[in-house]
Amino acid sequence: MELIKKYDEKELTITVKDKIDTTTAPDFENEIMDEMGKFDSLIIDFTDLEYISSAGLRVLVATEKKLKPQDIPSLIKVNEPIKEILVMSGFDKILNIE
Repeated sequence: MELIKKYDEKELTITVKDKIDTTTAPDFENEIMDEMGKFDSLIIDFTDLEYISSAGLRVLVATEKKLKPQDIPSLIKVNEPIKEILVMSGFDKILNIE
């Protein structure tokens, strides 16, 4: 997994490449949690992500649950294969994907 964090004012974009699986999901979650409280909006860019496991999906849901009560908007940019996974698993109903 390759992860790049970039701030534009108080908007954080986290770009993730390669794959998020059971091995890399904890690192992905830690990177997000390390930034909590520092941003007013979050964009997770999966346009170059090749694979996401259920462990990665769990991180997305956990992140959304932490952001929602604080009214912090989040957006997940995805490519078609990742979008298919999110739609098939019903995550498109809880996550704001583009």
